[in-house]
Amino acid sequence: MTATARSRRGVRSLAGLVCGALAAGGLAAAGATALQPGQARASSHREAPLISADPQHDNTDVYAFVSPDKPDTTTLIANWIPFEEPAGGPNFYPFAEGSQHDIHIDSDGDGQGDLLYRWTFDTKTKNGNTFLYNTGPVDSLDDPDLNVTQTYDIELLRLKDQKVVSTTKVADDVPVAPSNVGKASMPNYKKLRDEAIRQVDGGGTAFAGQADDPFFLDLRVFDLLYGGDLSEVGRDTLAGYNTNTIALQVPTAELRQSKKQPIIGVWSTTQRKNAKGGWTQVSRLGSPLVNEVVIPQKDKDKFNASHPWNDADFLPYVTKPELPKLLQAIYKLPAPKEPRNDLVSVFLTGVKGLTMPPNVRPAEMLRLNTSIPPTGSPKRLGVLDGDNAGFPNGRRLTDDVVDIELQAVEGELLGNKNDLGDAVNVNDVTFGDTFPYVALPTSGSRGQLAKKKNGDDAARSALDGGAAVGSSTSGSDGPSDTLLIASASAGAAGVLLIGLGLAWWRGRMRRRGVV
Repeated sequence: MTATARSRRGVRSLAGLVCGALAAGGLAAAGATALQPGQARASSHREAPLISADPQHDNTDVYAFVSPDKPDTTTLIANWIPFEEPAGGPNFYPFAEGSQHDIHIDSDGDGQGDLLYRWTFDTKTKNGNTFLYNTGPVDSLDDPDLNVTQTYDIELLRLKDQKVVSTTKVADDVPVAPSNVGKASMPNYKKLRDEAIRQVDGGGTAFAGQADDPFFLDLRVFDLLYGGDLSEVGRDTLAGYNTNTIALQVPTAELRQSKKQPIIGVWSTTQRKNAKGGWTQVSRLGSPLVNEVVIPQKDKDKFNASHPWNDADFLPYVTKPELPKLLQAIYKLPAPKEPRNDLVSVFLTGVKGLTMPPNVRPAEMLRLNTSIPPTGSPKRLGVLDGDNAGFPNGRRLTDDVVDIELQAVEGELLGNKNDLGDAVNVNDVTFGDTFPYVALPTSGSRGQLAKKKNGDDAARSALDGGAAVGSSTSGSDGPSDTLLIASASAGAAGVLLIGLGLAWWRGRMRRRGVV
């Protein structure tokens, strides 16, 4: 069986699950009440006006997956601070002090949090009379030459009906891995990262520190959908940028309701003190891209600040999404008929028989079925390619959520077969096999001179316009045969033009002087 055939079998399988949910009335409540409780789905790299001006509180992505090397545990990862330029000193990128970095768990499907893991950070400076982040080479986390240090506490809050029932401290004064200043300052950064991986109470493992940004995509989608003529695709815009990561690996039994009800919902929030001394939620995140490309400008800040039980305000943006209309206007791809109950199933309730808990209250959240074991050969298209351990069943680092969501938005689950994608299929750096799984952060600079001199960065990617290792990028901003419409089969050399016609496309580009 070919890879394409396997992909189509996976699509048919998921489509059948969705149709089954519709037929069984599982989405009958998808009208005025469909989005009431739950959490936001957004990959917030500058996705809303207010939070784009406050990057330290901006959580960029959330991941939840059954740990591949410890399948009796679940790994939760949340990232903060988008677009960290590696050379961004002298202050680099500390976690926000005096704020609450939270990961929420809904273990019964009612859209309300049952568990909440809360990180709070504390910063210390040894010598305030120097501008330096470190005053010499740093060999360990307690090295006196590491001038600016951070530690964190983790609290586990148990909730019922949105009220705290109990609070338990599971980690106290744990060191944060510092920003990766460079080879002279931190000659063995991996050693520093390894020292920051700590055991916490309750049988868990925790990490907080800088990492390579694991999200891979071409953000030039915002230039009228890849330049309006497919000339801007295939480059991982986040290659070479870092982010701040918190990661927690806990026994799965601590998260789920029971073996009979193994599905959990996961999202993250950031809260900071307001002028009155109370807490204000300023960022909110579950799954990728919704606040960026689904929620309109007028409601983006409201979306970030709102609580799950108010999500009904945003329902029309899911059932009547803007993106398919843009694809039709720009690329003549017919928009599926509305209302989009197929997207309600994928984004709000979970897919029946896979990620939909019993008696679910529809809401946007990253849903994970913890009873599905990890696979040794994950497929980047996850459930769409028959890999039920991947997105939208949770989210692994390797899941190509951009391609998955583009294909779903264009009606893949309704029988509208397509291979939409941004031609960026893998991260620019290989992920790890053990906790915390994220790749080490880039050091130095993303500039052209740094590319020639920083030999240790050669195995990552040619930064700032170069080719991402293992991806289908063309390595420049100029035209190439790498298109927005990319094959779901890795063996197909990454490019198929679906729905447009290659001859028509080339003729159009020649008339425009692009090719």
